[in-house]
Amino acid sequence: MSALLLFAMKRYFPILNWLPGYSKQQLKGDLPAGLTVGIILIPQGMAYAMIAGLPPVFGLYAALIPQVIYAILGTSRQLAVGPVAMDSLLVASGLGALQLSGLDEYISMAIFLALFMGAIQLLLGILNMGFLVNFLSKPVISGFTSAAAIIIGFSQIKHLIGVDIERSSTIHEMMANTVPALRSSNIYALGIGLVGIIIIMLIRKWKRAVPGALIVMVLAIVVTYFMGLHELGVKILGEIPTGLPKVQLPEITTQRITDLAPIATALALVAFTEAISIGKSIEHKHDDYKVNPSQELIALGASNMVGSLFSSYPTTGGFSRSAVNNEAGAKTGMSAFIAAAIVALTLLFLTPLFYYLPKPILASVIMVAVFRLIDLKYALKLWNDRKDEFILLVVTFLMTLFVGIIEGIILGILFSLLLLVYRTAKPHIAELERIKGSDYFKNIERFQGETENRADLLVIRFDGQLYFGNTEYFKSELAKRCARKGDDLKTVILNAEAINYIDSTGSIVLANVIKEYNAKNIRFMIAGAIGPARDILFKSGIVEMLGKENLFIKTNEAVDYLDKGYTQSELQEKISQQRKDK
Repeated sequence: MSALLLFAMKRYFPILNWLPGYSKQQLKGDLPAGLTVGIILIPQGMAYAMIAGLPPVFGLYAALIPQVIYAILGTSRQLAVGPVAMDSLLVASGLGALQLSGLDEYISMAIFLALFMGAIQLLLGILNMGFLVNFLSKPVISGFTSAAAIIIGFSQIKHLIGVDIERSSTIHEMMANTVPALRSSNIYALGIGLVGIIIIMLIRKWKRAVPGALIVMVLAIVVTYFMGLHELGVKILGEIPTGLPKVQLPEITTQRITDLAPIATALALVAFTEAISIGKSIEHKHDDYKVNPSQELIALGASNMVGSLFSSYPTTGGFSRSAVNNEAGAKTGMSAFIAAAIVALTLLFLTPLFYYLPKPILASVIMVAVFRLIDLKYALKLWNDRKDEFILLVVTFLMTLFVGIIEGIILGILFSLLLLVYRTAKPHIAELERIKGSDYFKNIERFQGETENRADLLVIRFDGQLYFGNTEYFKSELAKRCARKGDDLKTVILNAEAINYIDSTGSIVLANVIKEYNAKNIRFMIAGAIGPARDILFKSGIVEMLGKENLFIKTNEAVDYLDKGYTQSELQEKISQQRKDK
C-alpha cells in the first residue's frame, strides 16, 4: 500500500521525484539559472503587466507564487512560469471589451481571470484532457502568435512616443489612432526608447546570457534621474508599492463570471499550448524526465489559482525565459524557487529604485521581446510544402490582426477543424496494380508503365475511415473507376489496410455496394482489413454477405486465389477472419 501511495504522490507531486536526491552538483546548475531568470523577470514582469493594462507591480506579483507552485507540481524541470506577452495581450483584449467602472474593477477582473482559467486548466488536467492541445495546430498558433506580436508592438507606441492613444485590439484601428498622435510625440521619450531598443539588440547579439533589458533599465534610471528627463515630459513609473502581495480573494459579481467565460477558456488553452510547446522542446534535451500533458494542465491550473490569491494575473511558461533557464544550466525546479526569491527580495526592498524608470524603456523591452515571435521561416516553409496549411496560417493571422485577438484564435481553430473535416470527407484513394514480376500492388499513378494492367480486375485502396461524411465520395469514386474498366470487369478488391474505422452509415453503404456489384456479377473482395475494421465487418453482417472466402490478409493472396485457384492455408484463414469477440 505504501508503495502505491508513494507512486501516486510522485505522479501528482513530481517534485518528489527529484527533491529527495537533490545534490550539490544540481545546485551548481540551478543557482546561476535561478538568479538569471529572477533578474530577467523583473523588467519583463513589469513590462508585461503594462501590456495587460495593469500597474507594473502586478507583473512582479505574477512572477512570484505561480512559478513556485509549478515547481512543485510541474513535470518539466526547466519551464519558467510567469507573466508572458501573449497572455497579457489576451487579458487586455478580453477585459478591454467589457464595460468596467475603473482601474480597481479592472484589476479585480484580471486577478479573477487567473483563478477562472486556472480552474478550467485544473479540471481538464484531472479529466486527462491534455490531448486538447492537438486541436491548436502549428499553423494556427504561428499565425496567431505573429499577429499578436505585431499588435503588442503597436500597443507600445504610445509609451514609446509619450502620448496617450486610445486602446484597440485590431491593427487598423490602432494605426488610425496612432497616426494623428505622432505629431505630438515627445522627442526625448522617443529617443530614449529607440536607444533602449538598439542597446538591448546589441547586447543580445553579443551574448544572450547577459540580461540586456535589466542593464538598459538601470542606465535609463540613472540618466533620467540626473538629466531630469521626467521634467521634459518623459513618463516614469513613479511610486511602486513595496512588500509582498496580500492573500485575498478577488471580488467579482456573478454576471462578470459569464462575461469572462470565453476569454478564460481561450486563455486556458493558449497558455497550455505555450507551456507544453516549450516544455516538450526542452524535454528532448534531457533524458531524466518526461513531460506529462495532463499533469502540466494540473500544474498550470494550480499555479494560476493559487497565484490569484496573491494578486497574480494569468501566467504560463515563457519561451525566452525557459530557454535562458535551460541554457544557464537549470537541472530541477529549484531554479524556480531561487528566481522567486529574487522577485520577493525586489518587492520587499528594491521597488523604490524603479521610481525613475522611463515607460519608453519598458516599451523597448516589450518590442524587442515580441517581434522575435514573428515566424516568417515557418510561413515560407508552408508556402513551399503545404499550401493548404499556409492558407490556414494566413487566415488566422489576418483574422487576429483585423477582427480581434480572441476571435482570431477561435476562428483559427474553427478553420483548422474544417480543414480536417474536408480532408476526411475526401481522403486519398489509390487504384492499385501488381508491379511486374513481383507480389507488390502499388498506386498506378506513381508507377506508370511498371504495372500489369488488367481490364477484368480493379484493386482500390481507401486511405481513411469510412464514415457518414465520405460514403458518397467512396461510392462515386468506386463507380467512376469501375466505369473506366468497362464491361470486362469481373472482380473488385477493396484494399482496407488504411481503413481504421467504419461507422454505421459506412457499414450500410459498404453492404449496399457489395449487393450492387454482386447483382452485376462482379465479385467483391476485401483484403488487409485491420483488427478494429474487421470486427465491424463481422458485427455488421458484411462478412456474411461478402462470404468468408472473399476475405484476405493481403491483396496478392486474393489475386492468386482468383488466377491460380490457391486456397488459403489454415493460418491465413485464421488471421484473415480473426475478430475480437465472437
